[in-house]
Amino acid sequence: MAVASALERPDLITAEIVEASENEDLAVKYEVSSVPHTVINGKTVSLGVDTQDAFIGKILTLQEPAAGVPPLVREGEEAHVDIVIVGAGPGGLTAAIYGERSGLKCVVLEKGVVGGQVALTPVVENYPGLTRVAGKSLVDLMAQHARQYAHIHQGEEVLEIKPNGQIKVSTNRGKYICRAVILATGAKHRKLGVPGEERLYGRGVSYCATCDGYFYKGKKVIMVGGGNSAVTEALYLDSLGVGVTLVHRKDKLRAELRLQESLFSRKIPVFWNSGVGEILGDKIVTGVRIENTKTGKTEEMPVDGVFISIGYEPVNELAQKTGVELDEAGYVKADRRQRTNVPRIYAAGDITGGVKQIVTAVGQGAVAAMAAFEDLANPYWKEKEAV
Repeated sequence: MAVASALERPDLITAEIVEASENEDLAVKYEVSSVPHTVINGKTVSLGVDTQDAFIGKILTLQEPAAGVPPLVREGEEAHVDIVIVGAGPGGLTAAIYGERSGLKCVVLEKGVVGGQVALTPVVENYPGLTRVAGKSLVDLMAQHARQYAHIHQGEEVLEIKPNGQIKVSTNRGKYICRAVILATGAKHRKLGVPGEERLYGRGVSYCATCDGYFYKGKKVIMVGGGNSAVTEALYLDSLGVGVTLVHRKDKLRAELRLQESLFSRKIPVFWNSGVGEILGDKIVTGVRIENTKTGKTEEMPVDGVFISIGYEPVNELAQKTGVELDEAGYVKADRRQRTNVPRIYAAGDITGGVKQIVTAVGQGAVAAMAAFEDLANPYWKEKEAV
């Protein structure tokens, strides 16, 4: 977006892309430990990927923009669609394809970047038909396909859903009147919740090996976690030449056997029965305090980076506000047709819990869209009300 801005207004903006690992003096000067790291007029304004609206706001103000952006429609104006799909991960994108092919006008609203967690996955090896593919490449294919049918609005956050009568969806840009809503808001990285984690995020603490791994080539890091994602990312870091040690709180991994075999064959060290008690460092990460979960013994370990992959938490704030029923872990309860307890509101993907896999999200997205099509033609909730 920096380059696009410079191309659009070369009279006002210039942009330069710097490879941090080849310009260590600049990396040290601006305390770069993750990418993308955006500096405007000498001031760091962004750690991580921005939407177009957010980036433009930072160019104009040289600081984080206030919540929300100016609406695209005037007050009182509304867009009418059949289905509003909240979230542009695999579930939401698939729902858009199936919804539109059923003759329903759909719009996909994504407050962040298209692709969800899949876009940050280094390598996907279990998606049928594709033996090995980068997560970003896979989700880009899905997005290209979905855009042939439906509108995808990136950077548009849904603020409220009113399901009474006509469903009214309010966003930071405008309002939509629709007949059904599919929640595909996914899940976010679970944090350790230890001292130093928030303070050093982007300065040695990362949740994305694909984004930041190359910066640590030849350096020493730890990967916290024991599931598929943690082991996959540890293997990815090792392939880059990063000295990675896996830290897991139990004495056995949850990852698939094939991944475990790859981990052990590469002789990647594992700290068993261990957790991170504190992340150390002033301006950047310099070490961690490791605690043994059985003995309680602690030791300090010097590292240059801490990568965290300990699972996900549901992005359920919108579901809660709408009155959708959640389970004990905060995931949306949905039946086999992806219906929630609120008529005409469906859920698909990681927000429903269960098996958090791309194929699962894709399947649920298709089911949700087809269920919405059938339900709008034959409203099951009206039959219940008549009884």
